[in-house]
Amino acid sequence: MSLTLRTISREQHLAYIQSLPAASHCQVPAWADVKTEWRSENLGWFDKNGELVGAGLVLYRQLPKLKRYLAYLPEGPVINWYAPNLDDWLQPMLAHLKQQGAFSVKMGPPVVIRRWDAAAIKSGIQDPDVKRLKDVQATHVEPRAFEVADRLRRMGWQQGEDGGAGFGDVQPRYVFQVPLANRSLDDVLKGFNQLWRRNIKKAEKAGVEVVQGGYEDLAEWQRLYEITAVRDKFRPRPLSYFQRMWSVLNSEDPNRMRLYFARHDGVNLSAATMLVVGGHVWYSYGASDNIGREVRPSNAMQWRMLRDAYAMGATVYDLRGISDSLDETDHLFGLIQFKVGTGGEAVEYVGEWDFPLNKLLHKALDIYMSRR
Repeated sequence: MSLTLRTISREQHLAYIQSLPAASHCQVPAWADVKTEWRSENLGWFDKNGELVGAGLVLYRQLPKLKRYLAYLPEGPVINWYAPNLDDWLQPMLAHLKQQGAFSVKMGPPVVIRRWDAAAIKSGIQDPDVKRLKDVQATHVEPRAFEVADRLRRMGWQQGEDGGAGFGDVQPRYVFQVPLANRSLDDVLKGFNQLWRRNIKKAEKAGVEVVQGGYEDLAEWQRLYEITAVRDKFRPRPLSYFQRMWSVLNSEDPNRMRLYFARHDGVNLSAATMLVVGGHVWYSYGASDNIGREVRPSNAMQWRMLRDAYAMGATVYDLRGISDSLDETDHLFGLIQFKVGTGGEAVEYVGEWDFPLNKLLHKALDIYMSRR
């Protein structure tokens, strides 16, 4: 199979994404407009009949003081990762990126390697000897994913370090998903643990209402998000980031980004952003006030978002990143504990991979990043 690679228009790229059952939100053309600090390019792979068979959004970040770039394909490219001739897909890409002045390439193959269902995770949490997800026997293992990883290694790709060359934009290796395909909503609700179901009922009884917001409500979102940032000790993104995100994503597809609020007695207590690409729906950012927790606004909001995703025909509701730690003393443990209550599954991807086109500059970047 001979493949050619060339720059394509955003329209071609979007049409290709729309022809697929799903793709990562980090690989839609408009994502480039969210990440304004990067230069971008849309790549297309064509077969011998001239048909577009793969696409990738590349983000280029300039090295300080140098005319050389890190090329990053977050959760991409969108190609046939299980093709026996993976070299034929990736070699032309590396050659092209080198021509564009890239000294290093980072990509995140959207390839799932293992899954753990809620029961397996719970048994891991209860076992004092288990500290990490990988110490628990997976419910499902994808052998083809190991072949992909082996092939990448043989081609000279290196397993990326978490937080390495992505300038802090690194995508999570472990995520939490609630599968929706071939399940009834009733079935999904029955999968929730008792605490979740009780909290959803509690919120309903207390009169918590969940509403969708628009662009004009982003300032209210920001208020809750900044309260969350102080509480959880992270640096919040500015309001302008979410305004830009809303504008560019929804001008590409009017249903790409949604905003939700859970309110009680007219006061917004929690909020979340949702992203939609085909049958894949993500809970993207979440925020909550320090007050009103007893009426369980976050549980009510997630249940509403999940039902909306289901009504859209989504095959998966993705709660995004988790840590692989099952240690109750770990500060990130609460994240998996909250998400596992939905009865979904922990999912491990093959992770991010680096290809140093210039080993010296790649090393320099690593040193620069470790000092930041």
